[in-house]
Amino acid sequence: MVADMSAKRLVRLYVGLAGFGVSLALMVRARLGLGPWDVLHQGIARHLGVQLGWVTIGVGGLVMLAWIPLRQRPGLGTISNVVIIGLVVNGALDALPAPGALAWRAAWLAAGIGLNALATACYIGAGLGPGPRDGLMTGLAARGYSLPVVRTAIELSVLGAGIGLGGSFGVGTVAYALLIGPLTQILLPRLTVRPDGESEKGTSSHDGTDLRNRHTRLGRAGRRSGRPGQGVRAARL
Repeated sequence: MVADMSAKRLVRLYVGLAGFGVSLALMVRARLGLGPWDVLHQGIARHLGVQLGWVTIGVGGLVMLAWIPLRQRPGLGTISNVVIIGLVVNGALDALPAPGALAWRAAWLAAGIGLNALATACYIGAGLGPGPRDGLMTGLAARGYSLPVVRTAIELSVLGAGIGLGGSFGVGTVAYALLIGPLTQILLPRLTVRPDGESEKGTSSHDGTDLRNRHTRLGRAGRRSGRPGQGVRAARL
């Protein structure tokens, strides 16, 4: 629909994706630990000797291949997520210094997590398609698997692989896991782009990465199978 491709949605999408890339760079420079997927990305990047953003793009593309058997359809936001976040991460890492004092590192970590939640709410609220990793999880959930179990299994797997490859695991990883969901849940209803006449109440039940139209389809699938639809917690990228 033309309304779905409005300037407001596009601005919200690309501001969110750019902010997500900067937030990741802030957490990398803080050197206190990253989110599960980014622990994996950093571990791969260190072994390959390439910039983190290129690995983020490559892994995102590989994850999208898993959408094929799940019959997931990417949107503009999905493709943009794969490319733009990685490019912004590379640019931001080139521009940002690495703070030395622990207090500054903690401040950068806090800023990174806060900006990550804000950026996630922006690009999901645009309603132009989930990121590749979220689409994988919601695709599995739509086929009857428990979403919390799927998310936990995938994120523990990538975290373990990332730690094994030398990715940055620490207090920041724990803080990210505890804070990103609640923060995004607070911000998402406020940053969701709604059609004219739709009230905020219609999206206030979003739980983190409850992916607007994706949430509706999951709910319908749940009713057909006798299972209630489930919301999706926040995480990217």
